[in-house]
Amino acid sequence: MVLDTGSDVAWLQCAPCRRCYSQTEAIFDPRRSRTYAAVPCGAALCRRLDASGCDTRRGACLYEVSYGDGSATLGDFSIETLTFRGGARLPRVALGCGHDNQGLFVAASGLLGLGRGPLSLPSQAADRLSRRFSYCLVDRTSPSSKPPSRSSSLVFGASAVPRSSAGVAYTPMVRNPRMDTFYYVDLIGISVGGARVPGVELKLDRGTGRGGVIVDSGTSVTRLARSAYEAVRDAFRAGAAELKAAPGGFSLFDTCYDLTGRSEVRVPTVALHLAGGSSVALPAENYLIPVDTKGTFCFAFAWTDSGVSIIGNIQQQGFRVVFDAARSRIGFVPRGC
Repeated sequence: MVLDTGSDVAWLQCAPCRRCYSQTEAIFDPRRSRTYAAVPCGAALCRRLDASGCDTRRGACLYEVSYGDGSATLGDFSIETLTFRGGARLPRVALGCGHDNQGLFVAASGLLGLGRGPLSLPSQAADRLSRRFSYCLVDRTSPSSKPPSRSSSLVFGASAVPRSSAGVAYTPMVRNPRMDTFYYVDLIGISVGGARVPGVELKLDRGTGRGGVIVDSGTSVTRLARSAYEAVRDAFRAGAAELKAAPGGFSLFDTCYDLTGRSEVRVPTVALHLAGGSSVALPAENYLIPVDTKGTFCFAFAWTDSGVSIIGNIQQQGFRVVFDAARSRIGFVPRGC
């Protein structure tokens, strides 16, 4: 399943499918499950959904979730038992049984909502999972990420948090009173080439709910408020002036380089400075990424005018990212896979 800290509802593609994308595993058939049950229209669980409906013929609650990239899922809201590798079981978890799904889910069986809202898996199973989880995402483009070398991992419960704080960059987990799903942090600066970029400070306005930065595993590219992005981009361009620019950009990226035939290059360092005095130094492969097979690499940041900035999963690769809601903090452990 896709891991998404930017949404709450977990869902699976379900038979019978009205419209389903192609997935690797067999599509879940609720008719073959002894522990599956539809949520009634009038149930409290149904009322917690942001977008819900009712199939009056069956008296069954319907859910609908749309994502920022245009992906969407629609189907029956249900109760089911989840069983994890190793045999751990979580009974009566509310999740979507999606009969109409579309989007960029890359053959996954569905999506696991890990947000802060009441319908996310960490919230529903807070007593069992101790309000803690962590994951480590390997670089999908790296040969070392292919089996049997390394794989991405997700850990729930007390063991998700490192026993020692040594080497862990912790920052306070900030709550937005207007948006309970997202994991906010305050970004107080970014350094490029060892020098702090002037004017980059992205803090949540507790009154209006605007600003700040969310840590989102479901977004690929880190997006910064336009003025902050332009300042960071210009500092990177200045530090990488000796590299051959690739004109025209690529998709979201406006800063790309032609590294054809180069086996090694020098690029400016990039570090994120977070509230609480912690800093996260990004490996070069987390911000200069290949976008084709011809040797074009792009600076993997982009701008946004949405009012909220995002630390995306490309920048999180290789770190164990710790979500410790019990102590209201988020941590980054380098080389945590």
